[in-house]
Amino acid sequence: MAEKNQIPLVSVFIMGKEYKIPSGLTLMKAMEYAGYRYTRGAGCRAGFCGACATIYRLKNDYKLKSALACQTTVEDGMYLVQLPFTPANKKKYDMEKLNIAHNALLKEYPEIARCISCNSCTKVCPQELKVMDYVQASLRGDIEKAAILSFDCVQCGLCAFRCPAEITQYHVGQLARRLNGKFVAPKAIHTEDAVAKVNTGVTKKEISKLKSLNASEIKDLYKKRSIE
Repeated sequence: MAEKNQIPLVSVFIMGKEYKIPSGLTLMKAMEYAGYRYTRGAGCRAGFCGACATIYRLKNDYKLKSALACQTTVEDGMYLVQLPFTPANKKKYDMEKLNIAHNALLKEYPEIARCISCNSCTKVCPQELKVMDYVQASLRGDIEKAAILSFDCVQCGLCAFRCPAEITQYHVGQLARRLNGKFVAPKAIHTEDAVAKVNTGVTKKEISKLKSLNASEIKDLYKKRSIE
């Protein structure tokens, strides 16, 4: 098909085997074109879910590179291999027992003190997050800043893969966001009201009422809804 449409082919080595792949394909589509079936390491397929971490080298380049397979296009002479996930230990903790006054981030993840500020984690991040900065904020106990800087993290794990200090940055950021949401950020009253409705059975009754309506009644209710 690619030859009929006169699409240039490039040589790509997948799991050590050479394939001729149409140029312009993403790494994910290239692997599928070669017959590779994704049973792991695929999620949204065209965005940033963090599931498709891939390691590769380019022709005549000694550097080992990393990327998300759904966002990076093939190049001639590319050697690539998929990483279904990045092995990393995640601490078990009880949010009710964490003490932010004594830097819970440092207590749960003491390895952040090993950060040498090399910025490798920031350079490898496909979201272009300031990973090193939120690790340093975590080390200082600045939960809010760590939460804000890590907010768009998709947990792909590539930062931990490249870290010489063996820090699991994405787990640190996740805890920072949880701590910020529970102890630092203002409480969302509407969320608390919604939870109360669930606990008291009000939401269940409302859902039962909706299920009893026909399509016309639901459409009418939708049109008359209150919009913020």
